[in-house]
Amino acid sequence: MPATDSNNRIELPFSAKYDPQHSQSYFDKHRGSLRRRLTNLRDQQLARRALALAGQPQQVLDLPCGAGRFWNTLAEHPERLIIAADNSAAMLDVAVRNAAPRLLERIRPLQTSAFAIGLPDRAVDSIFCMRLLHHIGQPEHRLAMLREFHRVTRDTVIVSLWVDGNYMAWRRKRQEARRRARGKSGYQNRYVIPRTTAEAEFAFAGFEIVARLDFLPGQSMWRVYVLRRA
Repeated sequence: MPATDSNNRIELPFSAKYDPQHSQSYFDKHRGSLRRRLTNLRDQQLARRALALAGQPQQVLDLPCGAGRFWNTLAEHPERLIIAADNSAAMLDVAVRNAAPRLLERIRPLQTSAFAIGLPDRAVDSIFCMRLLHHIGQPEHRLAMLREFHRVTRDTVIVSLWVDGNYMAWRRKRQEARRRARGKSGYQNRYVIPRTTAEAEFAFAGFEIVARLDFLPGQSMWRVYVLRRA
């Protein structure tokens, strides 16, 4: 039986938006404009490098897998088994419907939360977590997720997030300051996490840093960390 407690499950405000229509739109958007396609190519390049630095794990939990954007890259290793997990049943359905049959032979879909993963302790070699952590603004929520990752992985975690110390983070901070000065607040579901804060949280959750990979050094907020279970 999975060694997890559904009472630990945390529902983030943006999770409810992933209905079938929104999930299909999410699948389509990375295949749209030239900018999106180039961004996706760079994301895939970073993913390959991170997987290599993680030792080419043979059993990977892709969480959240979204619409399956990284499945082709994950499947490039001929012996890799992919557990494709997402909190959204609609997102999983879109991913499976749009996947090539050869990919589905390597993929085991799983609907589960990153905060209460439906797998036993040390169930996989690595957890591949792209485009989630920057949505989590509360430190206690990030730590809850990282501790759950520490429970489920045997070895490594690959995680992406927005960090400070670059031009885009500086510009975003100025934009947010101007909005506050004009009395505008509104709902926020994307956060820049100071690098020192993120790295302290990784250590507190029981991980050591193997590598830091920046999307565009000095320019982009996106950073991928390769972590190892200490």
